[in-house]
Amino acid sequence: MTSLNCTKTIEMKSLTQGENFMSAQNDIRERVTNEIVEALQHGTAPWRKPWNNLENSGYPTNAVSKKLYRGINPLLLQFAAQRRGFTSKWWATYQQWAGIGCQVMKRPADVPAGAWGTKVILWKPIKTTKKNSNGEDKETTFPLMREYTVFCADQVEGNAIDKYRTHVPTTAAVIDYEPAEKVIAATGADIRHVAGGQAAYFRPPQDYIVMPLKSQFANLAGYYSTALHETSHWSETRLGWTGSYALGELRAELSAAYLMAAVGVPQIGADLTANTASYLESWIKCLKEDHSAIFKISSAASKAADFILSFSQEAQAEEEIEEVMAA
Repeated sequence: MTSLNCTKTIEMKSLTQGENFMSAQNDIRERVTNEIVEALQHGTAPWRKPWNNLENSGYPTNAVSKKLYRGINPLLLQFAAQRRGFTSKWWATYQQWAGIGCQVMKRPADVPAGAWGTKVILWKPIKTTKKNSNGEDKETTFPLMREYTVFCADQVEGNAIDKYRTHVPTTAAVIDYEPAEKVIAATGADIRHVAGGQAAYFRPPQDYIVMPLKSQFANLAGYYSTALHETSHWSETRLGWTGSYALGELRAELSAAYLMAAVGVPQIGADLTANTASYLESWIKCLKEDHSAIFKISSAASKAADFILSFSQEAQAEEEIEEVMAA
């Protein structure tokens, strides 16, 4: 084989590997998007999980690192929990559970092969150097998407698992709304309550939020869900969000759901409300047309939630392997 032919062979092999890599990345995006779209088409928002007040319930968290799952992953884990009736917030890989003395249960006969675990996605920034048009080396970064299979504590057994499972409190559970109050107040956002008000909204030019009185809501959970939704809109200009109005609503919906779980306030319910339902068609259309959209929006929602929480508590430190905005 001549040197020229050898070079061509190497180039073709590299091209094929690159095409396979991109195909695998696109397959992940398409699978996740289809799952979210299917839920929306059936009138269910995966992010609106009705959290209970049991010990060990709440925002999906890794059982070993104790870090919150971020980006698209809370959606995937909440959706899996809704489908299968899981109640624990703790998730980990097979090896992680084994490392703390636990064993993932055998797959039930009625669960298809490969469907017992739940796939989460981590992004790792990869740096490459390429020649630009001037022949100069230029460093670029692209996100490498990897899938990991995790299992809920409800799927695990062993002597050490009891502290990860949900337990019914010995006394009547009382929802503490004080953490939500502190999170909202710490932002310093200008929130104006209007007696008899029929709408909640953020007014960007004047930079203030309008809310009806708490007494006008059917329950306090509804009030805090709405207040955190509007506070998420308040974060848009501060974080440089430039998406469309409808996608801004989806970002705020996800961010509010993340925040509600983080402060321990239960969601109103799993079904879409009248407000979010009005954007349903736009969301589905966008997600179908761009399989990376849900990754971008969920990443932006995580950043908004982190930003809002940062005023009242230490933000979770980001590591090299973390969810980042999909390219």
